[in-house]
Amino acid sequence: MSDEIRNDAARPQPEYLSVTSGLPRVNTIGMDAPWRWLRTGWACFRRATGASLFYGTVLAIMGAVLTQTAGTGAVQLAFLTGFLLVGPFLLMGLYDTSRRLQLGERALLVDTMTAWKANGPAIGFYALLLALLLAVWVRISVVVVALFFPEGVKTGEELAKAALESPDVIGFGLAYLAAGFGFALFVFATSVVSLPMLLDRPKMDALSAMITSFNALRANFAPMLLWAALVVALVGLGFATFYAGLVVALPVIGLATWHAYRDVIAPPDPV
Repeated sequence: MSDEIRNDAARPQPEYLSVTSGLPRVNTIGMDAPWRWLRTGWACFRRATGASLFYGTVLAIMGAVLTQTAGTGAVQLAFLTGFLLVGPFLLMGLYDTSRRLQLGERALLVDTMTAWKANGPAIGFYALLLALLLAVWVRISVVVVALFFPEGVKTGEELAKAALESPDVIGFGLAYLAAGFGFALFVFATSVVSLPMLLDRPKMDALSAMITSFNALRANFAPMLLWAALVVALVGLGFATFYAGLVVALPVIGLATWHAYRDVIAPPDPV
């Protein structure tokens, strides 16, 4: 086990924040935590390079398929921005990879690919919820684009060109960002540590995990927003490199998310 991963596993727990009875307790963290998670995620990437690159390649292909899907420019834009909505579920195998490495176990690809079985009903329900949220976001995106371009745009390239040539390009950008930010904040609040928690705690239900995730964001608003910004920046760089950067960026994010969960959520009380 590398020093980075070992130190993360042995790090003393911060002070607790009392939350709703029966839910996991939430730790308070500092602004340095998101950077530490990325460093630990990179350390895990180097420990399990083969499995990480496999997931990164598969996820990059999925990202390309989602964002190049047939449909109007509004739909393509929705899938591009909505990729982050379904991301937490797609990274499930990477959470398990980090978990195994932290426990000092071998992170075999074949084992991590079935990680969802640890809490199948809850994880399946959460995946369905993410899919429904993505569908809602696609509809919102179509409506916002239609308000500014009622004549319609056939492709993402046409939408980008029309937006740049429009005298109301700033209004369109602000309207789309406002709709997207509110939606993304809700999804982030309920998903930031939900899936790693469901993987780690087989008896937990999806609703409890979502409420605990919201409590984690509420207790650590500034550090969690920094973490969200880092994730968006890394994914954006991945798309900017014509998906090639996603092969590394997404595994590092997924591996780091496990350590974010371990930092933010207190371990179960001894029975």
